[in-house]
Amino acid sequence: MSNISGWTAPGFEGVRDVFTANFASGSEVGAAFSAYHRGHKVVDLWGGVADQQTGRPWEEDTLALVFSTTKGMTAMCANKLAQEGRLDTDAPVASYWPEFARHGKEEIPVSYLLSHQAGLAWVDGELTAEEALSWDPVIEALQNQHPNWEPGAEHGYHATTYGWLVGEVIRRVAGRSVGTYLADELAGPLGLDCWIGLPEEHESRVAPLISFLPSGITMEDLRDPGEDPVRQLIAAFLGPDTDLGKALFAPGGALADADIWNSRAMHAAEVPAANGICDARSLARLYSACIGEVDGIRVLTPEQLTKATTQLTEGPNRVLMGMDVQFGLGFMLHSTLIALGGPRSFGHFGAGGSVGWADPEADLAFGYLMNRMDLGLAGDVRSFNLINACYDALE
Repeated sequence: MSNISGWTAPGFEGVRDVFTANFASGSEVGAAFSAYHRGHKVVDLWGGVADQQTGRPWEEDTLALVFSTTKGMTAMCANKLAQEGRLDTDAPVASYWPEFARHGKEEIPVSYLLSHQAGLAWVDGELTAEEALSWDPVIEALQNQHPNWEPGAEHGYHATTYGWLVGEVIRRVAGRSVGTYLADELAGPLGLDCWIGLPEEHESRVAPLISFLPSGITMEDLRDPGEDPVRQLIAAFLGPDTDLGKALFAPGGALADADIWNSRAMHAAEVPAANGICDARSLARLYSACIGEVDGIRVLTPEQLTKATTQLTEGPNRVLMGMDVQFGLGFMLHSTLIALGGPRSFGHFGAGGSVGWADPEADLAFGYLMNRMDLGLAGDVRSFNLINACYDALE
């Protein structure tokens, strides 16, 4: 049995039971979960093994890369600039980023970038890993890219390009990179262990991710699955010729190498769609500050929160194989697929299972992260059961 540490407020003991059960079932290797209610922390749990190779336990200060849960952090930065009157999400992207106005992209509004309607889910050609982690080469590729589909006609998950697209607008408006803005305006004031671009002194705290791919299958098998039926099935969903595969591994095949996501180079870079690194309590605290005050600090005003969580998309998601995944200004919203909490619930999931989520009506906010990745882009039973246990505690 894995050692479970942390605490729960009175009435939330059932959340600890669910957290423990996740380990007992073999679903977890190392993980952490935190929840805030009415601006106060009510759950803070961690346990298991952070590094399978060394046996290092998951400690109170262990960090993990959270893939697309990062998009929620980036969305908060953009929405904060909007509520300050510095960013008009209905204005053309080109009004802030003139070089973007090429190849039919002149009239694309900022809101299309945030809601995955811009038709720029991948780029033609491939960049090296060094180029992909250097910012400017990706920005230049996106400037020169023709839309993958007619902007606004459909919505399709911009799995990686979202971060560079929204991030460059933030950089042009704020005069700072997304990672710097997050640190200055959100993480610093709230006292969070949360970064897009991890300082080297914290690298030893990061839990290496464990791939969702079955043992013996590599990312190279997505390109050439051969005759193996399991490899062929995975390649059919994630292969380089599928919309999802092209979106997940943009701007080049270098990001399809699973090892790169555990590298110092990736952790140090700014990939604002996918390489946020944090702990669970920071995620929960950040989302709690979006729906109310936390120690006197509120990230989004009620008015901006309403704008940010107003549904801007409808129908099946082109890239996510027709799934009912809907978006506001950068946030995933309550849907038939993501039925967590009340109808105004919002947040973002990350590949493998991590999530930051909030419910304004219940005044609840959550953060969950782990090192054992599961195959899913919109959460899995581990986080769903933990979040539902928090609602049970309120009842």
